[in-house]
Amino acid sequence: MTVFVAALVLLGLLFALFYFETALHTGSAIFAAAWLLLGFLAPVLWHPAALLPLILVLAVLNIPALRRALISRPVYGLLSKTMPTISDTEREALEAGTTWWEKELFCGRPDWQMFSQISLPRLTADEQSFIDNEVEQLCGMLDEWQIHHHLKDLPEDVWQFLRNKGFFGLIIPREYGGKAFSPYAQSRVMSKIATRSLTAAVTAMVPNSLGPGELLMKYGTDEQKQRWLPGLADGTELPCFGLTGPEAGSDAGAIPDVGIVCRGEHEGRTVIGLRLTFAKRWITLAPVATVIGLAFRLEDPEGLLGDASKQDYGITCALVPANHPGVETGRRHYPGAPFMNGPVTGRDVFIPLDWIIGGQEMAGKGWRMLIECLGVGRGISLPALATASGEVGYRSVGAFARIRRQFNIEIGKFEGVQEATAEIAALTYTLEAQRHFVTKGLEDGTPSVMTSMAKYHATEMMRTLINHGMDIGGGRAIQLGPRNFMALPYQSIPVAITVEGANILTRSLMIFGQGSMRCHPFLYDELQTLTSKDHQQGLKDFDPLFFRHVGYTLSRMARTLVLGLTAGRFSTIPDDANDFAAPWYRLLNRFSATLSVTADTALAVLGGDLKRRELLSARLGDAHSQLLLASAILKFHAGQPADRANDAHAEYALTRAFHLAQEALFAFYRNFPARFAALLVKAMAFPFGGVVKAPNDDMIRELGTLIMEPTSVRDTFGSFTYLSLDPEDALGRVECTYRKLLEVDDAWQAVLKAVSRGKLSGRSLAEQLDDAAAQGIIRQEDIQPLLEYDAMRYDCLLTDAFDPAFFTEAQAGGSRQPPAPEAEPIFPSSQSAAGGVAGDGNEAASKTERMEAP
Repeated sequence: MTVFVAALVLLGLLFALFYFETALHTGSAIFAAAWLLLGFLAPVLWHPAALLPLILVLAVLNIPALRRALISRPVYGLLSKTMPTISDTEREALEAGTTWWEKELFCGRPDWQMFSQISLPRLTADEQSFIDNEVEQLCGMLDEWQIHHHLKDLPEDVWQFLRNKGFFGLIIPREYGGKAFSPYAQSRVMSKIATRSLTAAVTAMVPNSLGPGELLMKYGTDEQKQRWLPGLADGTELPCFGLTGPEAGSDAGAIPDVGIVCRGEHEGRTVIGLRLTFAKRWITLAPVATVIGLAFRLEDPEGLLGDASKQDYGITCALVPANHPGVETGRRHYPGAPFMNGPVTGRDVFIPLDWIIGGQEMAGKGWRMLIECLGVGRGISLPALATASGEVGYRSVGAFARIRRQFNIEIGKFEGVQEATAEIAALTYTLEAQRHFVTKGLEDGTPSVMTSMAKYHATEMMRTLINHGMDIGGGRAIQLGPRNFMALPYQSIPVAITVEGANILTRSLMIFGQGSMRCHPFLYDELQTLTSKDHQQGLKDFDPLFFRHVGYTLSRMARTLVLGLTAGRFSTIPDDANDFAAPWYRLLNRFSATLSVTADTALAVLGGDLKRRELLSARLGDAHSQLLLASAILKFHAGQPADRANDAHAEYALTRAFHLAQEALFAFYRNFPARFAALLVKAMAFPFGGVVKAPNDDMIRELGTLIMEPTSVRDTFGSFTYLSLDPEDALGRVECTYRKLLEVDDAWQAVLKAVSRGKLSGRSLAEQLDDAAAQGIIRQEDIQPLLEYDAMRYDCLLTDAFDPAFFTEAQAGGSRQPPAPEAEPIFPSSQSAAGGVAGDGNEAASKTERMEAP
């Protein structure tokens, strides 16, 4: 019995040493001391047959020469044969950028002190003023129906306004005439514009995203900065960037465009330069750009750059004026929205070497430059579009669901509709939380993994919530026209999904593929040693990394088991966590440890083959991403008003995030080829089964109701958007009607209730209201506001209808603008409060549309 107790104590001690991640030498000393002390309880531990194995094991683990010879060398030899080689392009991509909170989550032991010190970004006075004035004024100038269906371009006065007010120079330093706005301010600007016009938002976003401006700021020579940045800041120069082409889309590393180093004529002199041949497509702003950034493969067959042994330099970036001989622009693609997008081509275009961004010393370093700069597009621009879609959808669909009635009840009160509106509400809350969190990360560095997560999940959430909005709007949402507030955002979905890397590739290859290398504390360094040409030095470097990795894995296994058995109740959480947040932080601890162990298991079993197991790696990426979103939601929620509306939105959003993370892990375990390993990890992490269920019906009903109410959350989202109060505007019509409903709602509900019970007489609403006032159901002074609301309500439900000339002119491509839909007469006094049409419906019909029963 004493031996059994001693063994249990030693096993428990070993488990504790792993759990607390004790250093090898310290842990060995503690374990040896405990062994010797326990010998007083169980003398068998002092027997040479027990002591000699202990001494041998501890000696091998703690004496580097023995450890390398007996353990590290065989492991190194085995792994070096199975590890895939890393191309220069892959190496540059992996080394590019920084890591932030996503690394803490991946490593299984989040640093909550670091998290507590993260303060969400705020606008400066200049940034707030720009949004309140210039951006507000710009939004007032935009009519997306006219832009999209008639002009096929921004009006000239809008183009000039964008130039004059500095919209193209938000990221450029002040000394060059730019505004030097923060990532958060850039996101807010683009998001607000996008609530009004996708075309204008994309036009403004590209110069401030991946393009010559950012590349010049980070890598350009002083001469290049002086030459280009002032013009880019004031809009006299308009940039585009040629990256993708017929043979290279998401796989930008496969660029076939080439620049050959040679001698040629430039400005009357013979100089060393590049002869470029390229064919780029899908290049936003290309048809109107004055300067083009180009990515191409640089080759130096004659060794003119000074290194005769090096011919292929790899991807390089250069700046070329659009009017340079041999460059062809002007043609347009048509991506379903009329922002400027088109091909850029050139054959035998000669440019001097100093047109390479950063000069000759940056030759061949273009891929790393691009990877680091892609973060702006992925982390700011596209999520800003998605967030704008969510916030417009939240307010407009929520209002419409309360205005629109069927079966004598607001459609937003049907539980089937609430299932959709609750998702819209939760996803919008998540998008805004993500925006705050990711832009804060971009202030501190260039976190390439986190921005890939942001781009993929933001655009997918946008797809989901807009589709829900279309379902709720029904026929009102699919009929194109200036009244429709859903159709154009719906058409924009594919644009956001496909650019800056197709979503399928981002999810299946990039998030975990790059994330595991960038976020794992040892993996990339180990891979470097395994592919080293100097095997002796590689083995020497590999040995301490490998044993630290083993200790790290054992620590995370112990942590996962403890957190799984205790539901994380005793784990460390932020000191400032309140009662609402505390359980969610414990879940983050638990899921973070689980992700760490699961990822290490996958890497250990599959090795380099995991790169090709995209279904498995995508699920690990999903789990990692949802933990980042949960962190963002918690941080955002802490800064919002302490009320039930915020709690309900955060609760649903967090439940959704953790449930998705859990389901991604479960799907991984079900499909992992090493069944025993998968079942073992799952048993450690979830010993009692799943711990997070999908949002329940009570949560759905509550959020489905809140989206129709004037809450603090609705106000917060409204502060980030352009709020039109023009009753002739697509969104303004809904907003004005909703506000009017809030004013008269008590009286309106009283009338509806009386009508449903047959208490009111009269065929028209006016007659019914008079009777309601006579019976004391409403006040006399309520009658006129109710009639005004009913007129607005009915107008809000109407759909555009066009004369045949609209279609014939559009088809013929006539020079005159097709006629707008005719105004439709509204006869609210002919409508009963129950929503039916009194008398013959044809009496209330315009020549363009028969009145639909509201």
